[in-house]
Amino acid sequence: MKWSHQQQLFVGRVLGWGLIALIAVAVGFDLGDYEIPTALWYVTIGWGLMGAVFAIIAQNLLMYVVKRLIEATVVIWLIASLTFLLLRFIPGGPFDTEKALPPEVKANIEAKYGLNDPIGKQYADFFAKLFEGDLGESYKYIGRSVSDIIGESLPVSAQLGFYSMLLAFVIGIPLGVFAASKHNTWFDTGAMFAAISGVALPSFVVGPLLVMMFSFGVPFTFLYGFLPPALWESSIYYVLPVLTLGMRPAAIIARLTRSSVLEVIQSDFVRTAKAKGVAHMTLLYKHVLKNSLIPVLTISGPLVAGILSGSFVIEIIFAIPGMGKHLVQSVTNRDYPLILGVTLVYSVMLVIANLIVDILYTVVDPRIQLT
Repeated sequence: MKWSHQQQLFVGRVLGWGLIALIAVAVGFDLGDYEIPTALWYVTIGWGLMGAVFAIIAQNLLMYVVKRLIEATVVIWLIASLTFLLLRFIPGGPFDTEKALPPEVKANIEAKYGLNDPIGKQYADFFAKLFEGDLGESYKYIGRSVSDIIGESLPVSAQLGFYSMLLAFVIGIPLGVFAASKHNTWFDTGAMFAAISGVALPSFVVGPLLVMMFSFGVPFTFLYGFLPPALWESSIYYVLPVLTLGMRPAAIIARLTRSSVLEVIQSDFVRTAKAKGVAHMTLLYKHVLKNSLIPVLTISGPLVAGILSGSFVIEIIFAIPGMGKHLVQSVTNRDYPLILGVTLVYSVMLVIANLIVDILYTVVDPRIQLT
């Protein structure tokens, strides 16, 4: 049965708003310091996959997605191969410490982990285990597999990244739209000054400043102890890290949204809608905003990359037990399996984020055809 455009639009809206509602419920559990029910996780993931499949089929994107997944597999293989080879050829090793180990002890340790095998055999063994879902055992966390370490730290990093990106969109898009609607006024000038400041200030400066202000009361003593300075124990601990990480993306989105809205607001259809008496806020947020989102979607992929890379610094500053901490420590310790495992996880997340952005192009603007 071939569905009409109106039927596709109705089903798409039901799936979209349903997914938003499920995510909102999960966020409510998390921010209320309750454990998110396992059933809710499964329903949300299943609903999201169902929505993705519907969008792919409705927009005739099946071959495009298959092609992109094949390209993504090649990209991830290249990343894994280059990371593997670089780790082996860079001088030094995981067991080269300041206090030299006896040669026989070092030889036994390297034999245990296969580090004295030829590079070709190590490479083949690595990918053979990877295809089985085995990322190996950490060299520094004795007795712990890389999969277990990532399984414990990934949810924390995912929380930090999700809330930071959510904050960026929730603040950036309305601020950009409102600034454009108040073009050349004091609000527009002030909003863009704040946005430029947010882009210019690095997170390793913003984080300590926020801690000094909201945790130690410098220079405002009445804010002493207002927010915890570190750790990730409950929702109150999310505020400073999420604000620090999300501030720069919010500023970028606000500037880009403002520029895009200023361009669209001069279009003929906007003048026609004004002449017909469409309310200003309805015109702004229902018609102008939708046609201004393509540049924001385009920058979303790189912004996800920026949030992932920036989270390394934030997790160190705020002592958050996420993957960023493990990546930094694994590089310092030359923990080969952990470096490879975390790098692959980040690579897969970036590839998926870019694919989702491409599919959302056709949802926001059906005139776009991906080939």
